This record gives sequence, structure tokens and C-alpha cells, in this order.
Amino acid sequence: MNTDVVVVGGGPAGLMLACELSLAGIRPLVLERLPEPSVEPKANGLLGQVVHMVDRRGLFERLSGSFGPPQPNSAYFMFAAMNLDLTLLDDSPIYALPVPQRRIVEVLVERAIELGVEIRWGHQVVGVRQGDEVTVDVVGPDECYRLQTRYLVGADGAHSVTRKLSGIGFPGVTYDRTTVRSAHVTVLATSIDQDTGALHVPGYGPVRPFQPHRTEHGGFSYAPLPGHPPLVSTTEWDQPETRAPMSLAEMRASIHRVLGADLPLDAPDGTGPHVLRRLSGGNTRVAERFGHGRVFLIGDAAHVYAAGGGPGLNLGLQDAVNLGWKLAAEIEGHAPPGLLASYQTEREHAARRMVMNAQAQSALIAPGHDVGGLRDLFTELLGDRNTVQRLADLIAGADVHYDMGVPGAHPLVGRFAPEMAVRTSIGTVRLAELTRSARPLLLDLTDDASAATALSSARGADDRIEILTAGSESTDVTAVLLRPDSYVVWASSSPKPTAAELDALRVAASRWFGA
Repeated sequence: MNTDVVVVGGGPAGLMLACELSLAGIRPLVLERLPEPSVEPKANGLLGQVVHMVDRRGLFERLSGSFGPPQPNSAYFMFAAMNLDLTLLDDSPIYALPVPQRRIVEVLVERAIELGVEIRWGHQVVGVRQGDEVTVDVVGPDECYRLQTRYLVGADGAHSVTRKLSGIGFPGVTYDRTTVRSAHVTVLATSIDQDTGALHVPGYGPVRPFQPHRTEHGGFSYAPLPGHPPLVSTTEWDQPETRAPMSLAEMRASIHRVLGADLPLDAPDGTGPHVLRRLSGGNTRVAERFGHGRVFLIGDAAHVYAAGGGPGLNLGLQDAVNLGWKLAAEIEGHAPPGLLASYQTEREHAARRMVMNAQAQSALIAPGHDVGGLRDLFTELLGDRNTVQRLADLIAGADVHYDMGVPGAHPLVGRFAPEMAVRTSIGTVRLAELTRSARPLLLDLTDDASAATALSSARGADDRIEILTAGSESTDVTAVLLRPDSYVVWASSSPKPTAAELDALRVAASRWFGA
């Protein structure tokens, strides 16, 4: 057997999985069909819960290029081109990290190499067969060869060869009415409001940055991303087909049809690569299975969405973090029953939530006077704090709640652990700084360290669970047991947990970590 895990795809999801496996002591092999990392402009950043996740792995500062923890967007955001007033919320779940996908790949390649991951560029999978292991046929730049691996993970995009060769269906919906045009451009400096950053379109009015506009004729957005020329985009319905190359003239004409006004714009400055593209149609699809035997799917290989905001990238990175520690535990032989199967259950749930999000937004931005009436109703609903909270949580993925098999447990159980300040012997640190080894973590903030004492006596706990006693200013939680993906499997708010709570702690450790 050549390797424990072969990861097909050297994009963000595949590289993230390789890093997670390496942190767990597994050395994966990554195969990428492209000869080098793509510089094609794709996603423009990370949004929501995944920003916390990269922070929990020490990658936030590398990606952001700045010091300090992530900060929430507490002003406004959008849902189906309608304003979400985040000032209504006590704590906004919307975190945004504007960084182009090619930079995300650069950082993850650097991290993977630091962790000893082998990445083979220009190697394409052409055959997959399962038995007691997985046989993988590969065509490389200089030779064809065969690998034997215990597990194969497809992170090879929406047209996944891994998924197709493994016979996994990809049901869903194809939308063929829409045409999306996008271009990096230069706009007149006098068109930008220096106070708000809004783009003034003569004859239409101001368009705030990153705030899509819907008209009866389509949609328009303006995104002045840091370090890049402004990106303008339009969405139109029922456009005639064309095989002509996309051009700035076509972009200008589309903006005029959507807004009913002309926007002066020219070619972008610099060498690029720059966006100038037309995309017709779109897909919202979820794989019928995220795992089949010894083959698993993550990222766009498992789910795609006809919606903006980069949901595929955000979900794909979280797929990787969910699968990595479970696959490592299975390989090392201490995975409790059902652990690997929980990947399908948990991540399909998250994917279905995003399907609902994508389809609802598509319906609300579609043309038609009846849609206009629905939008008027939604605008009224968006004045309600609870509605804004619910939609913001949905967009961020903060509403994902896993079933940890503990009915009536602490409210945190099954949810992503919130950030907290922890007093240790070396000073006060953030929880994010304690999770970078990607190990299960018991954080005991009780008065008598009773949770740590109870777990220390459990068989195998010392080997598999990092146990830390510390102090905290928070009174909301006094002890918490985290999975490597930062989801809570047990928690207490008691200064001194009861015997029943400590029994539940030992059960949770056994259920999830085999300790």
C-alpha cells in the first residue's frame, strides 16, 4: 500500500484536508491535474463560520496580512440584494475575510509543505477501483502509474472525476435562464464617494460597495476588493445565446440594460490576471452520498450552489476540517463506531441548509412584479431583529447544529465553540490559540479542576485528548470538551460539575474519541 490517503485536487478544500490529516499524524498524498496552482480569478474571500475556523488553525493572520483576531461585520450585509441591518444584533455572526482564492491556495500550499505533505502537480486520476483498499490509476507528466491507498478523497471540483468514477450521483437543479457577466474595470475617481465608498452611476444613483442591487431587469454589484481593480457584475435573465468573446463593450451594454443608465468604465490597470467573463446558467446540486466505501467527497465535488457569496468555498474548507480528524482516527484504529459515518450526516445537513439559502435568494432576486411584492414583504420583515438574526446565522453557517447524541444537554453542545479569553500560566490567550494542534481539547475552568480529574482517569484520554486547566472571566461556561473541528461535545456552566455531569463527560469522550 503506497499511502494511507490520496487527496485528488490541489484547491483550497483538498489542501486544507491534507493539512488536517498531517496535524493528526497522517501523511497524505495530493494529486492535482493542473501543472501549477491556478491564477484564474475565482472566489474573493471567506465568509462566516469558516473565518473562525482558519483562525483556529493559525491561518487568519497569514491570509489577512494583519495582526489580531477576526472582527465581525456589525454594520450591514445583504440577503437577496436586500439590506440586513446588523446593528440590530448584539453580536453579528457575519465575519468576512476578503482575500482572493489564489492567495488562499498559496497560503495552504505553504502550510502543507511545512507539515510535510507531498503535492504532485500535473498528475491526473483516470481510474478508481475499490476493494480492501482503493486502486488509483494516475497519468503524470512523464509516466502512468498506479497507487494503492486505504482511502481516497475527491476534492476535484464540480466536475469531479473521483465522484464519477466512484459511481456517485449528483442530483440537483440546473438554472438555464441566467447570464452573469463580471469584469475588473477602471471607474472614474470622481464617481466614488470618498466618505461612503459608494459608486455613483449617472442617471441611476449611488451603489454601495459589496451591496448588490436588483431591478426589474436584473442585478448589479460593485466590489472594490483590496489590492485589485474594482469588480463589477450583472445578472440578467433570458439573454440570447452568443459565442462571441466577452468584452468591455458587452459589460457596458449589460449595465445599461440592468440599471437603465450608462456607467463610464475602462480596462483595468496592471497586468492581471483580470476577470472578464460571461457565465450562462448555474447549478445547485448535492451528491447523493458524501462517502462510498473507502471514497469520500468534499467541497464542490460534494455540493455546488447557484448563489453568490462563495458558499462552496466556505463549506468545502469546513468539510475538510470535519473529515480530517475522523479519517485519521479510523486509520490509527481508535475511531469509535459510527465516527466516520458521521461525516456524511453532519456535512450533508450543512449542505442542505446552504441549498435552502441559495434557492431562497434565487427566488427573491428573480424578475417579475409578483417577486417585487414578495420583496416588499421581506423588507418589512427585515426590520425585525429576530428575522435579521436568523438570516445572518444562515448566511454565516452559525446555525449549523450537530446531533451529539446527548438529549437535554448544555445549549453549547453540538455548536461551534464561541471565542473566549482563557487565563493560563503564560498569560491570557484566546481559545483560537489553544486549538491549533487540531486535537480534542478539554478546557477546565472549574473551581476544583474536577472535569480534568474525571477525564484524566478515563482510559486512553491522556493519549487522545489535550486537557488544560485554566481560568476565565466568563460565567457562561466553566468546562467544555471540543472536537478537533471546534464543535462542542460536552459543556458545563457549574462552578463544580455534578457527578451526573462528569459521567456525561466520560460518555462524550468515549463516544467521540474512543477514550
